[in-house]
Amino acid sequence: MLSFSNLDAVAVAWFLIAWVAYAIVLDRTAYGRSGLNILMHRYREDWMRQMIRRDMRMLDGQVSASLQNGTAFFASTSLLAVGGAVTLLHSSAEFSALVSALPFGVVPTQLQWEAKTAGLATILVYAFFKFAWSYRLFNYMAIMLGAAPPSAEKDTAAARDFAHRAAQICEDAGRQFNRGQRAFFFALAYLGWFVGPLPFIVTTAGVLVVMARRQFGSTARRALLEGEPPSS
Repeated sequence: MLSFSNLDAVAVAWFLIAWVAYAIVLDRTAYGRSGLNILMHRYREDWMRQMIRRDMRMLDGQVSASLQNGTAFFASTSLLAVGGAVTLLHSSAEFSALVSALPFGVVPTQLQWEAKTAGLATILVYAFFKFAWSYRLFNYMAIMLGAAPPSAEKDTAAARDFAHRAAQICEDAGRQFNRGQRAFFFALAYLGWFVGPLPFIVTTAGVLVVMARRQFGSTARRALLEGEPPSS
């Protein structure tokens, strides 16, 4: 039997609630629409409107390639992290010796260690799928850039509709990438559970504060709010 303590159950519940609540606030509330992610989504729409006006679109292709490369890096990193999580299955003895020396450390049983490691691997696999899908969407967007109508047709309804659809693909790719990064951040918080439930609660709160500050209190967000809004 796993026989986790009540405090472990509280820590896991707090972790799940924090993740789900943060995602809901960021993606589905009016307050979340003032976050950094949504502000950048508006510029994606503006980018596509500017793209169809350009005769030469090498710059757009370079930006698209940069987005793809960044996403591919995180997808590869998540696979390496999954491999690292699997390696942890064979390190319980060494880690138990380290945890026993910590003031709040709780030495897990072998079964508890394996359950915690499986949870970490699950989070990292989820992140991989998000990054992989984001990469595929950026690939679709690159194809759409190649199929964009000529600049001579920039003022037609068909061209404006094309720019909007391309921006939607780009926005969805960015959304999936953000969710993958969010999983990475919460995976870092999850590492606290390997030390004990109290550190797990603290690391979850710490990661939540860091992410919230970046979304709603960062210099980047203030710069976007103070600047001119994207053209309509």
